[in-house]
Amino acid sequence: MSTLTLNPSPYIIIDFDSTFTKVEGLDELAAIALNGHPERDQVVQKIADLTNKGMNGEMSFADGLRQRIGLLKANRSHIQELVTFLRTKVSDSFQRNRQFLTEHADQIFIVSSGFKEFIVPVATELGIHADHVYANEFLFDEDGNITGVDEENVLSTDGGKIKLLSSLNLTGDVYAIGDGYTDYELKASGLASRFYAFTENVERPRVVAVADHIATSFDDFLYDNKMSRSQSYPKSRIKVLLLENVHPAALRAFEEQGFNVEFVKGALDEDELCERIKDVSIIGIRSKTNITKRVLDNANRLMAIGAFCIGTNQIDLEEAAKKGIAVFNAPYSNTRSVVELAVGEMIMLIRNIVGKSNQLHQGIWDKSANGSFEVRGKKLGMVGYGSIGTQLSVVAEALGMEVYFYDSVEKLSLGNARKVNTLEELLAISDVISMHVDGRKENTSLIGKREFDLMKNGVIFLNLSRGHVVDIQALADAVKSGKVAGAGVDVFPKEPKTNDEIFESELRGLPNVILTPHIGGSTEEAQENIGHFVPSKLLEFMNNGSSYGSVNFPEVQLPKLKDSHRLLHIHANVPGILAKLNHIFGKNNINITGQYLKTNEHIGYVIVDIAKDYTEEFIQEVKDIEGTIRFRMLY
Repeated sequence: MSTLTLNPSPYIIIDFDSTFTKVEGLDELAAIALNGHPERDQVVQKIADLTNKGMNGEMSFADGLRQRIGLLKANRSHIQELVTFLRTKVSDSFQRNRQFLTEHADQIFIVSSGFKEFIVPVATELGIHADHVYANEFLFDEDGNITGVDEENVLSTDGGKIKLLSSLNLTGDVYAIGDGYTDYELKASGLASRFYAFTENVERPRVVAVADHIATSFDDFLYDNKMSRSQSYPKSRIKVLLLENVHPAALRAFEEQGFNVEFVKGALDEDELCERIKDVSIIGIRSKTNITKRVLDNANRLMAIGAFCIGTNQIDLEEAAKKGIAVFNAPYSNTRSVVELAVGEMIMLIRNIVGKSNQLHQGIWDKSANGSFEVRGKKLGMVGYGSIGTQLSVVAEALGMEVYFYDSVEKLSLGNARKVNTLEELLAISDVISMHVDGRKENTSLIGKREFDLMKNGVIFLNLSRGHVVDIQALADAVKSGKVAGAGVDVFPKEPKTNDEIFESELRGLPNVILTPHIGGSTEEAQENIGHFVPSKLLEFMNNGSSYGSVNFPEVQLPKLKDSHRLLHIHANVPGILAKLNHIFGKNNINITGQYLKTNEHIGYVIVDIAKDYTEEFIQEVKDIEGTIRFRMLY
């Protein structure tokens, strides 16, 4: 919990139903009491409708309350069941901030139109004083059946909350938090200084429209008032932009943690992205969106980038690092999908299945074996031997192929795969050539006319890597001349941004050429894996500071934060930063419980877990260290 608090602390008036808890107590009591009743659903719905009308200010609260009690058929035993249920329905943000509620119990009041019988047992468990709970009370008959409501209680009347708060005679600032119109009336009457519309559980447009502030959670309220809280920032204030129709699992991962998520199906060009990325803290992309230096210059709040694919050449990694922005990708999540497509296309092309199928669709029965071969015994040459290349080599070898590879970096071969010394040697010996290089600029037009001329006549050629690594015109010419007997191409130098755009290419209409719209990793399994993997890395970085798996950041795998505050300091990799930090810690008598440091060519990343007692002046000193790129606190 942060030590930053308002002084003096304001009084905080909190509603109970749909605020302190996620549900309406009286509605849930009706559902419990009428369990097994043939008209249960209809009665419960009537009570819920009356509740909503009262909360929205659409009817007299007193009339609505009496109508609801009239529909209710419950007794004390049902109330006990309700209390047990409500203990599991306390709003998440109030659960997280139990310590605040306990420490500031003298300043906190529950003022509710609900009933003490079920509010007090729940609220007191989170530190609220029992005598600070103001609510209605049931009337019971001698058998414990609910017969009505205590009419002497001002909360049973219209304007009851105003009358109750007026009687408390609180001096100083009073802040009201709730989801209903009756909570706003505390501000309208002048008894409350501010009204926060609480929307964690339900959002009522009429209530939101009149609020001074919108509190998407109790963390949001505490953050707005610089009070101690369980989270260093309310996640609803963190904007996440997901582009290119990433898997819904990614959307769910961020929404479940309370982030503000914008989902876009297509890619954005540089001008569009420069505008949309303002105020975005996390962005998720696939391969069509380019995050350039210009885009990053417009990203005033960006902290992390997720590439929902293997490649990251579409991102200016160096510039991102210099700005303290961590980039994560999915290096292994879709490798199997790409490998299976490569194997399938290889077999289809070497058997000339595409041509045979096209002929049969035209009514031509050509059962000839001419130009159709087995893959067994053929030489597969792979340009690039990374995670996809290595897996493809294992599968191809199982099919009986001889596997060769060329890679500019020394790699340990798997199985019987053999490394050749030059690209030229690989091209000359291979019956099938498959591209598996990354998208760095140096690989542009890696395969052109010269390279096609070096290949065997009748070679099968596959490119499932990056579009710009192959000269498309040279490939088209090689297919037309017969040098390339069949080609499978999944990636192109220029690709449509959306499914509505027309695809143009010199390869269209050529025989025995399989063209696929960049779907090498587009299987349900792969996209779901990526949809889980990339957000997990982004969330670890945002919530814990761990940068393990980042492609441009010093990799640090951190333990979970326990009973400390975590200082994250990203700085230019220059001498003396750690010494300056330690000097500030010593001067301010800061107790360090854990310290971690990693650097790369451009930046340093220092993580320090410290005791909770510190001042704003200490934080400012850390921020002011020369060379600081970005500073965050987590707790």
